Amino acid sequence: MARLPRLTVPGYPHHIIQRGNNRQAIFGDKADYELLLSLLDEHARKQQVALHAYVLMSNHIHLLATPQTVEGIPQMMQAVGRRYVRNFNLRHARSGTLWEGRYRSTLIQAERYLLACMVYIDLNPVRAGIAADPGEFPWSSHQHYIGRRSDKLVTPHPLYWELGNTPFAREQAYAELVRNGISQAQQQALTDSALRGWALGEPDYVAELQRRTERRVARSQAGRPRMKAAGDLSPIQREDMTSQK
Repeated sequence: MARLPRLTVPGYPHHIIQRGNNRQAIFGDKADYELLLSLLDEHARKQQVALHAYVLMSNHIHLLATPQTVEGIPQMMQAVGRRYVRNFNLRHARSGTLWEGRYRSTLIQAERYLLACMVYIDLNPVRAGIAADPGEFPWSSHQHYIGRRSDKLVTPHPLYWELGNTPFAREQAYAELVRNGISQAQQQALTDSALRGWALGEPDYVAELQRRTERRVARSQAGRPRMKAAGDLSPIQREDMTSQK
């Protein structure tokens, strides 16, 4: 079966994952991390992509970004990927591929999932057991959002600005969101949607996206429509039903 084309829609936030081939390390030293960040900064600006959050793990990266054009993210990722691999191979005297095929991505509903996705990204080092606190990890946007450093690569989304009326208030509010974390259901939904390429959001959001593109944005349901039983609901929907009781 032909693989599903990536979905890119201008003006919407996208969650992006790029993995190393066979889960191998994609960074050899500090200079590699710095190079990738520099390339992201250069090409995000060139391709008019607002990068809201990122984390560089040892064998994969996560990005949360909003493009202004349909080609913004594909061209950014292609340019960054090619230049990084060329420099990485030269510095470490190796050859061949570094990435596990093409990057994975999907669109997420900002009002519902953007802040949760930022928290998910920030907590990657904690889940991996390489940092006790996300603030200890230097290769993510977390320190920028809690006021420990200024990161020129980061463009905060308007939803972040709504967390408070002052920089201190926003930093404290966001730090609290990260301390509270996200549920296992949210974590799984964010991972699965990016890897499978299906838009993540409520039905009205998905329907609006579908009107803007010919590419299917959600898995189609076979057979006649029917009422959903509790067992048919997604983890997010079941979680919402539980929280409303």
